[in-house]
Amino acid sequence: MINSVLVFSIVVIALIAILTYAARLFPYLVFGRGNKIPDMVVYLGETLPPAVMVLLVVYCIRNTSIFIYPYGIPEFSAILLTALLYLIVKNNLIAMISGTVLYMIMTQIIFT
Repeated sequence: MINSVLVFSIVVIALIAILTYAARLFPYLVFGRGNKIPDMVVYLGETLPPAVMVLLVVYCIRNTSIFIYPYGIPEFSAILLTALLYLIVKNNLIAMISGTVLYMIMTQIIFT
């Protein structure tokens, strides 16, 4: 007899695979390969990624108090390092990993 958890897991993985494939296929079906992409879609493609990043940063620092020790120093130091590294290196992955490592070092070792 097959375990119901195993069947459920297989169904969930299959649905995720199908939906991922459909999400990747959708733009080709809607816009075609040679058709001009509508200006609104181009505009959203240019403005949404930075807007989402700003929202994520605001969400991450929403509970940070600048009046209580450590005064938000780990959070703002990590944000500053991430921004500076991105401006210098132009590599999202290096900037985000470096900011995360700095934040973890500051919260786990320095400001304990």
